[in-house]
Amino acid sequence: MKNHFSRITLLFTILLFGFSYSQNQESRKFEVAYGSNPEVGKYVQINNADIYYEEYGKGEPLLLIHGCGADIKSMENQIDYFKDKFRIIVADSRGQGKSELKTDSLTYNQIAKDWERLVKYLKLDSINIVGWSDGGIVGLKMGINNNVKIKKIVTMGANLRPDTTAVNSWAPKKVKENLDEAKKMIAKGDKSKDWNLEKQLDQLLYYQPNISHSELQKVNAAVLVINGDRDIIKNEHAVEIFENLPHAQLCIMPGETHYTPGSNPKYFNSIVNKFLTETFERPTSKWN
Repeated sequence: MKNHFSRITLLFTILLFGFSYSQNQESRKFEVAYGSNPEVGKYVQINNADIYYEEYGKGEPLLLIHGCGADIKSMENQIDYFKDKFRIIVADSRGQGKSELKTDSLTYNQIAKDWERLVKYLKLDSINIVGWSDGGIVGLKMGINNNVKIKKIVTMGANLRPDTTAVNSWAPKKVKENLDEAKKMIAKGDKSKDWNLEKQLDQLLYYQPNISHSELQKVNAAVLVINGDRDIIKNEHAVEIFENLPHAQLCIMPGETHYTPGSNPKYFNSIVNKFLTETFERPTSKWN
């Protein structure tokens, strides 16, 4: 597993918005090879690309959506925990993991449309979503689109825009360095890695998303906005997202980072499970 996260194709993601089990945590072992399970892994052509997905468990459908440059395996702590409680649908987003890219300009809109088509292909009447980082952005996009029926969305470490009003200042700077490097390698004709994919992922992080407050108002689903108090996403930005959603709760996790779903899954999963399994409420502190 350590080799999985040391791959150079994920380096910029680990440094920035991506996914790691984190910060020198011990690897967790699972009996199931999540993300590379031939017993359940399938491909479906969606919007002109072959998208790889896996399913686990029974019951109410729950989509698990990974972040930029990652894949199904990055969500294995969530798959293993929630598969006894929900019907888990987890996929490699376009251009990542085992899924094809088939575009010259990757967007969150495209990834959201892919997920919506997968929901319709599987004939799911309604769904819940847990999205981590870019996966959280995709979850919000799907809620805004209202093309599929969504009951609840958990969005962990997501942002509405890529500037320093939303994310800590070192993050866009590092993404820009990686983007410039990718463009340079493409111009040189370097074939040591898939620089076109890296360029598109860098552009995704550097120029997107661009979600307005008015768009957030279109989300009908109940939403749990989660952030680590030492996240890449600024705490005040998580509050901004929360305050502009019609039906939302907010959780700023103390002593936690952008990587908590991997570095402290027991804590993260317990918060998510409470939200998903209990009746949504927005209580008040007003005096009678």
